[in-house]
Amino acid sequence: MAFDPASLNYDAAGLIPAIAQDATTGEVLMMAWMTAGAVARTLETGRVTYWSRSRQAYWVKGETSGHVQTLVDFRLDCDRDCLLVLVEQAGPACHTNRRSCFYTAVRAGTEVELMPPMAG
Repeated sequence: MAFDPASLNYDAAGLIPAIAQDATTGEVLMMAWMTAGAVARTLETGRVTYWSRSRQAYWVKGETSGHVQTLVDFRLDCDRDCLLVLVEQAGPACHTNRRSCFYTAVRAGTEVELMPPMAG
């Protein structure tokens, strides 16, 4: 059965959350939004493409920074309303120059930084 991006359950704005995970380490790198068009582009090109809500435009991860996400596997959750993209990540995934966007934790009521920005 061929996959149709329109078969996913998008929100009222036509968006679906996509979680990027390192295909080798299992580390959760980031979360961003996709449209049906971004899903199609990702599957066609193998370069993970998101939808920028602020710019109202497609955003190919790494297009300007060089921190490319190459698609390894594309997964759907059971309700078809969230995506998991397993990727090969070149460099940091976060715009703060950290490996992961999830670099802050709350521990014993205190916010703690788990990782500094990457050198370079």
